[in-house]
Amino acid sequence: MAYAIIDLRERGQDLRAYVRGLEAWVIETLAGFGVQGERRDGRVGIWVPREGPREDKIAAIGVRVRHWIAYHGIAINVAPELEHFSGIVPCGIGEEHLGVTSLMDLGIYATMDDVDAALMKSFRTIFGDDT
Repeated sequence: MAYAIIDLRERGQDLRAYVRGLEAWVIETLAGFGVQGERRDGRVGIWVPREGPREDKIAAIGVRVRHWIAYHGIAINVAPELEHFSGIVPCGIGEEHLGVTSLMDLGIYATMDDVDAALMKSFRTIFGDDT
């Protein structure tokens, strides 16, 4: 598992751009598995379009910034038991056409190690070599 602490003072102190970078990182990583991840205005995380109006969340993003040093957290649903989400409203998903999915649910059998390797590979593509 790789961790990165990013100094936003060196990146223009633009928190929105940083979050967009995290989203791009997840989207790039998912694309490596053949998954079309997308942003949605007004919703945090990365979404996968399904049949009809349905969209499912496949990744969550959380950020903590202290003195312009960013500590990020992302979570890509690799193979969780999706039934566990039925008893809660995950990440504020309350609309009927919104749900939760995972790589396994999409028919992609990847391990955590596979996803970690893909994340490390795409990290520098999005954030550059100076991180």
